[in-house]
Amino acid sequence: MSATSNAGFFQSKVLGHPSGLFVLFFTEMWERFSFYGMRVLLIQYLTAAVIFGDTRSGLGWTVESASALYGTYVMLLYITPVFGGIIADKLLGSWKSVILGAVIMTLGHASMAIESNVTFFIGLACLVLGTGFFKPNMPSIIGEMYKDFPEKKDGGYTIFYMGVNAGAFFGMMLCGYFAERFGWHYGFGLAGIFMLLGTIQFWLAKPLFGTVGDLKKQTKIQLEDLLDEEIPKEEEEQYNHPDEKIRNPFKKKDIALIIVVSILGLMYAFNDPISKNIPDLDMFKFLDISTSNGGVFRGQFVVIIVTLLLFFYLLISRILRYGKVVRDRMFGIIILAASLLFFFMSFEQGASSLMIVARDYVDRSLEGSTLTIFNSVNTLLAVVPLSIISWVLFKLAKATWDKIKLSNIILFICFALIWIAVLAMLYKEFTAETSEITVSWFSTLNSFFIILLASSISKIWDSKHNPSVAFKYGYGLIFVAIGFLVLAIGSWGISEGVKISMMWLVLTYLFHTIGELFISPVGLSYVSKLVPVRMLAFMYGIWYLAIAIAQKLAAVLGGQVQIIKENYSLSHFFLLFTAIPLVAAVLIMLLHPLLKKLLHGVR
Repeated sequence: MSATSNAGFFQSKVLGHPSGLFVLFFTEMWERFSFYGMRVLLIQYLTAAVIFGDTRSGLGWTVESASALYGTYVMLLYITPVFGGIIADKLLGSWKSVILGAVIMTLGHASMAIESNVTFFIGLACLVLGTGFFKPNMPSIIGEMYKDFPEKKDGGYTIFYMGVNAGAFFGMMLCGYFAERFGWHYGFGLAGIFMLLGTIQFWLAKPLFGTVGDLKKQTKIQLEDLLDEEIPKEEEEQYNHPDEKIRNPFKKKDIALIIVVSILGLMYAFNDPISKNIPDLDMFKFLDISTSNGGVFRGQFVVIIVTLLLFFYLLISRILRYGKVVRDRMFGIIILAASLLFFFMSFEQGASSLMIVARDYVDRSLEGSTLTIFNSVNTLLAVVPLSIISWVLFKLAKATWDKIKLSNIILFICFALIWIAVLAMLYKEFTAETSEITVSWFSTLNSFFIILLASSISKIWDSKHNPSVAFKYGYGLIFVAIGFLVLAIGSWGISEGVKISMMWLVLTYLFHTIGELFISPVGLSYVSKLVPVRMLAFMYGIWYLAIAIAQKLAAVLGGQVQIIKENYSLSHFFLLFTAIPLVAAVLIMLLHPLLKKLLHGVR
């Protein structure tokens, strides 16, 4: 793409950036609204009691069974984008892939809004498939937009990231509220409405984007030119190292291992929730091993251990074929990915076990002055950011009305609906004499704290106090550990039936968000610095695979919350998740000298 090929696109600006960025901002906002709005309901819906005629009746699963399904769901959400990115690059282009993914997700939300178990699971499948097409291609369109404007790229991605958090915030707040107050399918339906409208406004905005996002057939020379342009001048020495010339084509053995690992991994992912709900359908039951204490070591755990061993063999054998510098840096990425695994294993309890904790073990009742204070704070949390985003919408409409009038009209309809939903929520709560905070409200705190703290913490990276990567990860893990320690203290020694104060949970989300800001934004940046450009896709795939595995582990461990609580105490569960990230933090910081050596000067 050249600066002149889409001249109109770059002449139309909002807040100093191409107006098309804000079309993507709102598209991503509505997609994240629907995604997080649904996600915050999933564990609750699966574990809610089955009560005939009650609109808030769920499937009545155990927490362990629900967490198994949730873990498989989010695991697949991080795997399918790898394939969606390949299909976009080879067959569809980013623009068509985003629309296809959005349409499939819209159908998924619509399916979940129907009161039927069959349509519920069809909806989950559609969301997984649609996310595979949508998730990798929105950032790709932004990257293409800014190819000739690299000095503005960081600012563009920052604005886009705010759209992500704005959508997540309002999705969890509103979908969660309407589902818990009026019925689960109202929440699922609300997510689908905004997904549909977001898809339409994106499709209608195509005239603004010109050829951006279209499939481009590139020759080998053009591809090499593109890669050369992607390498910053200050890093030319790194990318011109002799090791870069060592090629490592996939051997037949590699391909065979990839196929075996993929099949076994997917079989485990699907078998886990199925076998917990219908034990007779456990496909690995023949591998069960009886233990000396009369228990059973399940066959599916044997399979996943073998799968992980084969995967590590595949990964290490490939890395060893590279030259020393590239090999060392890739081993450095593996160490960071392992730390990331422990981080997400703990951090992602927010979507599983902490939802159960908020529902069953936290005192969420309010009345009198405390209810008034909460409603006032909640009003500010909802109205202030929505007002700011609405102002941005008017700026976008003013800049692009002549070119994409229909797209802007759809956006105005979206915002009219979301204002109606927010005001209806606030009116109902202000007119109630007593109330109980919705379980999903606590999940909004993560997005709120990100918006509040992101700029302040990012300034550390530009100061003399910028820590090395090992200590960034270490500090992030420590903050997550502190978050769980807070809950362990808050629940220590409480008697059966006594609930803990909600302030302990609020503090937990605060510390967890600080930990996230130390780790999540910098992870992929290090991958891009440490490997040759031609190997980025492979290492990004490994990175997201680590997150997928972590998501599944988080759900499996989180599913033990009620079991540990019944056999020991709630504090024991929180102390377990205090220990996991804390041990990982100590290990990664102790590995600082080794990491420094492996990175060969890259910071």
